[in-house]
Amino acid sequence: MLVGVVSDTHGQVDYALEAVRMLESFAVEAVLHCGDIGSADVVRVFKKWPTHFVFGNVDHHAGQLRKAIVAAGQTCHERFGSLELAGVPIALLHGDDGPTFAEAIASEKYRLICYGHTHVAKQERRGPALVLNPGALYRATPHSIAIVDLPSLAVEIIAV
Repeated sequence: MLVGVVSDTHGQVDYALEAVRMLESFAVEAVLHCGDIGSADVVRVFKKWPTHFVFGNVDHHAGQLRKAIVAAGQTCHERFGSLELAGVPIALLHGDDGPTFAEAIASEKYRLICYGHTHVAKQERRGPALVLNPGALYRATPHSIAIVDLPSLAVEIIAV
């Protein structure tokens, strides 16, 4: 199962649309959004897939975003998501809450931990988990996303 991981769209629909075209080319089956969504328009851009959203530190209009996510038939995990795809336990968060981020890693419950916030793509092994930041679709050079193959956890960071 191929999963797209995106973060830090900050309401920038044009950049989100570029990411969608890339996700389509990889034929992903689901998308994880690591927060700082920024607008309901961005939520609608990801309507082609089951998409899991968490809020970031600048998602000040969480109520509006929550309504847009539910209206789009997507999943809103608030500030922290715990889910399973293709048998892989996944933590999804923005990454600005250091204690929660550290707790997710230390728990050793997850094989994949996806986060954003730093606007810098990074992947590293921490215990049993692959900790992955796909980079950002706004205020990043280059803009980037990640494609993750589940359950193998093979990752490709893609410049958009």
